[in-house]
Amino acid sequence: MTNRPFPTLRTARLVLRPRTPDDAVTLFAAFADVEAMRYWSTGPHETVEQTHAYLAQDMPDWRAWAITLSGDDRAIGFVSVGEDWKGNVSEIGYMLLRAHWRRGIVAEAVSAVIEQVFAEGQRRLYADTDPENTGSRALLEGLGFKLEGVLRAEWETHIGVRDTALYGLLPDDWSAARAEKIERTRRKVA
Repeated sequence: MTNRPFPTLRTARLVLRPRTPDDAVTLFAAFADVEAMRYWSTGPHETVEQTHAYLAQDMPDWRAWAITLSGDDRAIGFVSVGEDWKGNVSEIGYMLLRAHWRRGIVAEAVSAVIEQVFAEGQRRLYADTDPENTGSRALLEGLGFKLEGVLRAEWETHIGVRDTALYGLLPDDWSAARAEKIERTRRKVA
């Protein structure tokens, strides 16, 4: 992804800008949160320095946007996208501070990133999540991702060996999900 654009993205409530290691100061609250980190590949962070080191990792095939509220540059979460070896196929992931859960912020942020990567010509996005992570699964399904399968004993994590639910999204799926959302909104107003 090093050749891909990395623009600042704007939505009605959010600004998504490139995430930096300095975002560790505010994102530590999420990385230290036992519940938020339950299904992450590593356990909760114990220090801000640990979060800083995590955010400073050199990952040339990944872009990570810090989620900020319009008018406030402090990171409250992030959305990351990594291009895999197949080219024009990317994995997407996200995290949000618990204080901002259940407000539609992650869906809004992930939607903006989906728009960006499909506009760049990506042919497929995928996400993997623990089958027990019902919040993440509902988010993905609400955005039009399709469950493509469960990989058994895929990850060895801080909570043991875990399966992964693999979700995929194609541009046509995304267009259909957006059209469905517009229709639901139209029916509510009518």
